[in-house]
Amino acid sequence: MPPFTSETSHRTAPAAAGLPRRSLLTTAAAIGGALGGSALLSGCSGAASASPTRAVPTRGPAGRPDRGGTLRIARPPASDAETLDPASALSAYEYLGALYNRLVRMGPDGTVAPDLAESWEPDAKATTWTFRLRRGVTFHDGRAFTSADAAYTLRHILDTATASPQAPVLSPLVDPKRLRTPDAHTLVVPLKSPHAEFPSLLTHYNCYVVPDGSARSIGRTGIGTGPFRLTSFAAAGPGRVTAYPDHWAGRPVLDAIDFYSVADMQARSGALLAGQVDLLSQTNLDFATARVIAASDRATIARAENAQWYVLPMLTTEKPFTDVRVRQAMKLAYDPEHILKAALQGAGTAGWDNPVPPNDPAHTAAHPAHDPEKARHLLKKAGYERLAVDLYTSSYDPIFTPMALAYQESAGRAGIRIRVKTAAADSYYTQIWMKKPLMATYWYTGRPVDQLLNQVFRGGSSYNETAWADKEFDALLDRARRETDTGRRRELYGQAQTLVIERGGAITPMFADRLVGISRKVRGYAEHGFEFDYLRIGLKGA
Repeated sequence: MPPFTSETSHRTAPAAAGLPRRSLLTTAAAIGGALGGSALLSGCSGAASASPTRAVPTRGPAGRPDRGGTLRIARPPASDAETLDPASALSAYEYLGALYNRLVRMGPDGTVAPDLAESWEPDAKATTWTFRLRRGVTFHDGRAFTSADAAYTLRHILDTATASPQAPVLSPLVDPKRLRTPDAHTLVVPLKSPHAEFPSLLTHYNCYVVPDGSARSIGRTGIGTGPFRLTSFAAAGPGRVTAYPDHWAGRPVLDAIDFYSVADMQARSGALLAGQVDLLSQTNLDFATARVIAASDRATIARAENAQWYVLPMLTTEKPFTDVRVRQAMKLAYDPEHILKAALQGAGTAGWDNPVPPNDPAHTAAHPAHDPEKARHLLKKAGYERLAVDLYTSSYDPIFTPMALAYQESAGRAGIRIRVKTAAADSYYTQIWMKKPLMATYWYTGRPVDQLLNQVFRGGSSYNETAWADKEFDALLDRARRETDTGRRRELYGQAQTLVIERGGAITPMFADRLVGISRKVRGYAEHGFEFDYLRIGLKGA
């Protein structure tokens, strides 16, 4: 599972923390009834199905927010062990961008952009990186941010006691004992081996900067350099952050943000329609719900384009997917454009089995064409002429089942019999993910190409959900890291993507636009990948 979703898979499910339960149940029932009607209409209305994407806005309300006010965010509940330590696998993701900054962040165009580091440069062989840090930055407790904090943050991530998901990505490259801080505003990172895109790895949300020596307290205090400072926080419960007036980039528009944990997606949607919350976080709405919300007076829909990629991972250590011909046949058998239309009503981009998002500068567009006859031929050669396999799905995400059913229909034209099985949502990522040979899942986009390919597809990686191992692929990634010429490096990442498509175990039908429910009062909403603009978001009439 998706490091983002898998990182939330341990979550338990309290009903709703901070909002009146009676109101939530009432609104959930109301929206449930509305959705039933909407789904029925969608199934009967030719006009609706002919141009479904027109029923949902492509962006949130335009215009500038008024200064002040409190934004109320509903989010899925998390584990009782949830923490504000950004390096932790149990970090409270929604708080991180409000409380902290990283050295670098990911820009909307897929390139690395400054955050607490104003500039960075490698030596000639990309074996040592020097970061020049921003001056005049203070933590919420008044301490000045220096290079010691930046170095400590990397050591904290790499500390085995932290058990950070980002440690396996950075530890092959960074020796914490060799980090240098020649002055208060310079961090020098000698690498164990060359890496021409090393700064991109620091855009990950586990890499938010914490104060020097804060390991034992950061999970409770949330002291960072971000635009908001912590007022209250309860694991898997409500919390509040308030504007930090001395933020280095200026005071945020809002006075405060209240967070509420609400387990059920329909209850979250109902709270939005009832005016109890202003924004649904980590909630990719299904199209029927999005249409109900978009038609309401209080709320509407904003989109984060191609924000998540959907996958049908084939476990390459389990028959029949041990045979590369079967994996190739499973990909050639289906039409990604059909699944995009059937499961997302076109709100996204066909994936063609390449997990690198289309807006990533390293994305390669080349792919084999949909070819059910060739799929039949490959299956016959592999001895699986009448292939029948189980495909697991659940209500964990509203897109899983429509995607599975669309794949079932499309692959059936190549003679493949898919049996769609529904598993319990609360144990889906402990009992199904990386255990069943074929299932439905998704990841958030926003990972730089090097992190994506190494973390999800490299042999032996803990997040390699297909257990695929290919020495040629791994060697290509190593060569790409050493290559300092940008054009040549992208060629190597392109070749690696081709191997993922041709040999790997991941069926990637599509990238989905994330349909985000927001109040009609919200202004300045901007989100891409893991980036959320907490500084400029606000409310009209605050």
